[in-house]
Amino acid sequence: MNTLTIRLLATPDAARLLRHAVREHLGPGGHPDAGLCVTELLSNVITHLGAGTPVTLRVSGSGSGSGRATRTRVELTDPAPRAWPVPRQATDSDESGRGLALLEAVALRWGVTEGYRTKTVWCEL
Repeated sequence: MNTLTIRLLATPDAARLLRHAVREHLGPGGHPDAGLCVTELLSNVITHLGAGTPVTLRVSGSGSGSGRATRTRVELTDPAPRAWPVPRQATDSDESGRGLALLEAVALRWGVTEGYRTKTVWCEL
């Protein structure tokens, strides 16, 4: 299993770049929701920590090969170990607040791991 690692600043323009990189890494048999997960994780960083926050994206796994599907893991690490994501109940009129609900809907599981001066929000597809 090979891993894609990208370090960059969290900006709205970075989402398109990351989705493209993930699609290229996973190939034609890759999980179709991986790009959505990357976008939502990046959006949370921008919203709660600010644009320009340094992040590291890691994607492990690949598309299905030899008739076998593999699990894909998406991780986004940022420098705010105490700013954990909290799922909320968005109302019909809310313009935001659905990112973690989307993550829960498409991922097999997701979570947060605290590191030394970092945290990593991850999901498995």
